[in-house]
Amino acid sequence: MSEAITTQQEASELSIAGVSWAAVLAGAAASLSITLVLISFGVGMGFAVVSPWGNSGVSATTFKIGTGLFFIVMAMLSSSIGGYLAGRLRTKWVGVHSTEVQFRDTAHGFLAWAVASVLGAMLLASPASSLIGGALGGATQAAATSAASGPMEGYVDTLLRPNDPNAQGQNASDPRPELLRLLTSDFRSGNDVNPADRTYVAKVVAARTGLSQADAEKRVNDVVIQVKADLDSARKAAMQTAIWLTLSLFIGAFSATLAAMEGGGLRDGTWGRKNRATIAQTSLARN
Repeated sequence: MSEAITTQQEASELSIAGVSWAAVLAGAAASLSITLVLISFGVGMGFAVVSPWGNSGVSATTFKIGTGLFFIVMAMLSSSIGGYLAGRLRTKWVGVHSTEVQFRDTAHGFLAWAVASVLGAMLLASPASSLIGGALGGATQAAATSAASGPMEGYVDTLLRPNDPNAQGQNASDPRPELLRLLTSDFRSGNDVNPADRTYVAKVVAARTGLSQADAEKRVNDVVIQVKADLDSARKAAMQTAIWLTLSLFIGAFSATLAAMEGGGLRDGTWGRKNRATIAQTSLARN
């Protein structure tokens, strides 16, 4: 008799799919839409604005911490709702062991989180690709008439600021495009300007600004140090942002799986029964 019941349960289990993709997609869509709403809310609340001054607006440190915590809260809310819907809307499995049902519920939450994460990355990547393509197209058109500009342009302006506004040599060809290419190439291949380029830049600065060779070399060293400090700050900011995003993704996955298990348990009417049964058995044993 027991063998017949087991065979019947296995046959009923095989006839039902282990994954309810409709529920997974519904949970992923809900999670993604809530994420977009929360991102818009965060931008409206000023998480995209940062001031480098401690007494003006939001400081850089507060911005990084506040944005990181906002990422975590956003991941918890959107992933929990998406995972709960994926577990609550899935097909009821008949003849499946309770531990297997719990595993499938958590898997549904994880799948909903994964689908939402992939779709969210695709939605964010499309506008970024469009912006990059537009920027490249504009740079190609501008290259025919003027030198390319970029973050290095401000540093080059600092280098070539004349010591005397009435200095001679203003009719000479503008050395900015050459120095832009030189500095950009050096900092792209390494984290410093090679000695030969540094000497050449100092000579150009001395000829352009009227400074002595020693003063020109000092200005070049000061600007190079500033460039290295700014690049280092940008790298650290990118690393911290990546860490916050990774942490929010892990927390989102955990929240989605836990919420899906709760939603599936409420769907089957089994959520909390084990805990109540355990408490009742403990109370009877004590009495």
